[in-house]
Amino acid sequence: MNNRLLILRADADLSQADLARLLGVSRQTVNAVETDKYDPSLPLALRMAKIFGVAVDEIFVDDWVAPDRD
Repeated sequence: MNNRLLILRADADLSQADLARLLGVSRQTVNAVETDKYDPSLPLALRMAKIFGVAVDEIFVDDWVAPDRD
């Protein structure tokens, strides 16, 4: 899953530590999400969306492609 968290965070002029504090998680968690090493839980993704005032699917893009159903 790809995400736009780094872009949104930078546009909001927030450090990873700032965003982590707002979300109630560690800075390492924010870094892991930004670098696609960790997919956040739904509650965490919803909190991110609220902070940035966007829908969850504007932050996270599912690049999974469904197989053909032949």
